[in-house]
Amino acid sequence: MNNEKVRVRFAPSPTGHLHLGGARTAIYNWLLAKKYGGTFILRIEDTDIKRLFPGAIEGILDSLSWLGLNWNEGPLVGGDYGPYQQSKRMDLYRNAAYKLLEEGKAYRCFCEPKELEERRRKALKEKKAPMYDERCRKLSKKEIDELLKMKKPFAIRLKIPETGVTEINDLIHGKIVFKNKFIEDFVLLRSNGDPTYNHSCVVDDNAMKIVEDAMK
Repeated sequence: MNNEKVRVRFAPSPTGHLHLGGARTAIYNWLLAKKYGGTFILRIEDTDIKRLFPGAIEGILDSLSWLGLNWNEGPLVGGDYGPYQQSKRMDLYRNAAYKLLEEGKAYRCFCEPKELEERRRKALKEKKAPMYDERCRKLSKKEIDELLKMKKPFAIRLKIPETGVTEINDLIHGKIVFKNKFIEDFVLLRSNGDPTYNHSCVVDDNAMKIVEDAMK
């Protein structure tokens, strides 16, 4: 266990009622914080507007309170790293994506959803991994400027290193190694400016100083 003070979070999406699996995850995180004298944080991940369920946020808060899982930071109680609702933190995610873009660690992807779906189906038909082919990563500055001048919509993708490996230290499984060539340049911001789950939760975990995030 990390020597830093444990900060764990439970981050449900309000797409329905709190289910048994979600409650179990919350209990494990709550117990971990209690055992090590840490902080249990509740964060509402509501960036997927199409899947939001009316009254779900209130229902989640009521269910956690009924279970006796009182949170130290989050909705209703506040904290130093709020707001604790992702829909109120959109500028943070957009700024982070554009910062990566400026640093050359991300790039604009002008591919349309229909194109991406056609390529995915073609790859599957050929029994290949349906990964993004990185064609927009290879665009020249002149080509990018022309597309921007045409006001062509774009997403922002993370530029994964083309060689080497990515290593993580999982608290359960230990060291896990991934070859970068098998990791797709995933989307950070969609063409409508909304962040993806992978982007927003990492930005928040960093901003909220989540130290231990083992229970999901």
